[in-house]
Amino acid sequence: MSEIRTGVLFDMRAPAFGTPTSALYAAALEMAAFVDEIGVSRINLMEHHGSEDGYLPTPFVMGGGVAARTKRCRINLGAVILPLHDPVKVAEQIAVLDLMSGGRLEVIFGAGYVASEFASFGVSLHDRGRLMDEGIDVILRALHGDRFEAGGRPVFVRPLPIQRPEDIIIVGGGVAASAKRAARFGLGFTPMHPRFFDLYDAECRSHGREPGRKFGPSAAGNIHLAKDPERAWAQLMPHLKHVVAEYAKWADAEPNSTSPFKGLLASDEALRRSGIFTVWTPDDLAAKAPGLVGEFGSLSFMPLVGGLPPEVGWESLELLKTIMPRLKKG
Repeated sequence: MSEIRTGVLFDMRAPAFGTPTSALYAAALEMAAFVDEIGVSRINLMEHHGSEDGYLPTPFVMGGGVAARTKRCRINLGAVILPLHDPVKVAEQIAVLDLMSGGRLEVIFGAGYVASEFASFGVSLHDRGRLMDEGIDVILRALHGDRFEAGGRPVFVRPLPIQRPEDIIIVGGGVAASAKRAARFGLGFTPMHPRFFDLYDAECRSHGREPGRKFGPSAAGNIHLAKDPERAWAQLMPHLKHVVAEYAKWADAEPNSTSPFKGLLASDEALRRSGIFTVWTPDDLAAKAPGLVGEFGSLSFMPLVGGLPPEVGWESLELLKTIMPRLKKG
């Protein structure tokens, strides 16, 4: 088996009872440098807007900080909510960040689903599909170096990225339209559920091309490593419950939501059983890892989840360091 992929994820939530925002950002950049040194495959940065807990609204800015502190890992931004942004500006940010990182950038585009975010940006949720298609088209053409007009305005982006745009941009989503969109544009695909991979493959072939890169979740959710898992669960639980509650609020506001966070706050035990978060010892992880990721998944770690105290997150990362040689062997 090849090396098991690993990713460390930062959403920068800082609830009032958790770590202050300034300390959280400082810790995240220190952690980024550390996990890069120990060989983690990717650092993942997320995007949402107008969240009272400070959920990261500017992944490109944070990505620049991570690029400056790392040398090897891929920097994955996702999902960037493309309908909320000017695609020309996004193309410019992609190009500059890919250059800053030495060609290590990946950007997942999502259509978004939080009504309050769209209201804040003056965009209709009903337009998100059209804006995704138009935006991806503009960004791909611009990053290939074309000079053209789109929506009645001239488009010309310089500098250009190191990588091919198709090696940077990935389409994400939890509906069939996302799979079809990725296939139509010849892009990679990362669904919320692996059942969409078959549709993506079929759509790619209907367009006369082989499927692109595919990424999916692992069976272990987000992993926290600890010598004493029960003690760690007690430390984590307030922060996990905050994260779940906030996602559930967004999901409850969308009538057709398929969010996995719905209904997880019935009890602490329900949250533990959900598999969205997992607490293991390093030996637990070593024993289970080969069966968790499948062909397209990776092991995910959130060392600052829900404003977790950095010292608790560091304990997990230090234990990850001890097991990385075994994960690299696959």
